[in-house]
Amino acid sequence: MKQFTVAIIGVGSRGGETYAMYQKKFPERMKIVAIAEPREDHRELAKRLWDLTDEQCYLDGDSLLAQPKLADVCIIATPDDQHIDYAIKALDLGYHLLLEKPISPNKDEVIALREKVNETGLTVAVCHVLRYTVFYSELRRVLQSGAIGEVINFQAIEQVGYWHQAHSFVRGNWRTGTPMILQKCCHDMDILLFLLGKHCVRLSSFGYLSHFRADKAPEGAALRCMDGCKAKDNCPYDAEKIYISNRATGIAHGGTYPCEVLVTEPTVERVYEAIKTGPYGRCVYHCDNTSVDHQTINMEFEDGLTGVFTMSGLTECPRRQIKLCGTMGQIDADMDTGLITVIPHGKDAYTIDVHDLTDDFDGHGGGDHLMMSGLFDAIEGIDKDLKTDINLSVESHLMAFAAEESRLNGGKVIEL
Repeated sequence: MKQFTVAIIGVGSRGGETYAMYQKKFPERMKIVAIAEPREDHRELAKRLWDLTDEQCYLDGDSLLAQPKLADVCIIATPDDQHIDYAIKALDLGYHLLLEKPISPNKDEVIALREKVNETGLTVAVCHVLRYTVFYSELRRVLQSGAIGEVINFQAIEQVGYWHQAHSFVRGNWRTGTPMILQKCCHDMDILLFLLGKHCVRLSSFGYLSHFRADKAPEGAALRCMDGCKAKDNCPYDAEKIYISNRATGIAHGGTYPCEVLVTEPTVERVYEAIKTGPYGRCVYHCDNTSVDHQTINMEFEDGLTGVFTMSGLTECPRRQIKLCGTMGQIDADMDTGLITVIPHGKDAYTIDVHDLTDDFDGHGGGDHLMMSGLFDAIEGIDKDLKTDINLSVESHLMAFAAEESRLNGGKVIEL
């Protein structure tokens, strides 16, 4: 098996903390030879971790892509609106690509890049990592086995989690710009296509920014959590709670994500300084966010299959669940617990626990590193079935664009 050389543009939470880490686990398969990152602390950390020289570290993607081709693969993990420009330049140089989702916040750019990729013949994977998880692969296998007959209806929910909504979509990088249903939930549109094996033909959508607004601020709320906020004690969105003391996410309890987004190599002291002065210490009711905090899509797929998908940012924890109703039974599946319960009509139910199938659940249920392996295998010709090929990923983007169009037009039905 070949060792692939890799250049990474953007070594933040995804490029640096996720995809780059594949090299630690599989050094025989991947070697990082160049990185581009405008933030000095992230750049210096990557330089140290991957034993890079100054000449291998660039200030931005334009500088890296101004060089002759440096590697076999280019990973693009920059802000959403930078993806297309970097992707086109990288393709022109002959790079295969791992492209963070969404492909672009612009529908025309998404379609244009797909056409560009097909002209080049290069391999481009979009980071729809859920297709590579053991959980969704097993769920798809059960469906294809006919265990519940023909699927007629589904109900799916992505529970974003209150702290994740506050972190990423109120205070963070995705608080505005890319529509929530595209940025976060193109994963969910994609996995529905993967599971059902049918195309969506029409949809309608409703969604609002209902809570994280100035008019919802509790009495005594300050503009920053650490500036004498009188509502602090009873506010679950308080930055000190989320980043310091929360047992799941706080640095005081060993939490790395999301603290690693605030500062590189987080410590209690460094995180405190970040929330005192940086964007992640702002009151969630006084940010410049426009992302919705809840949205629902009603969908019709081929052959009259119908379903509903809901995104809620006001849940207790991040979690994906789906109920699939078929002619011969139903399935209740929960990615968080790893349980797939099959309930045939008139027969005994049984449960599949994916923990019995794998012990690797790092990064999107193990999908992140399996996706990297899938990309390298596809380029090398070992396995040409690239589950996240750009031609597959575009369809989920078009569903998300249609859902946002519907939402902005009073729930109008959009034909696909």
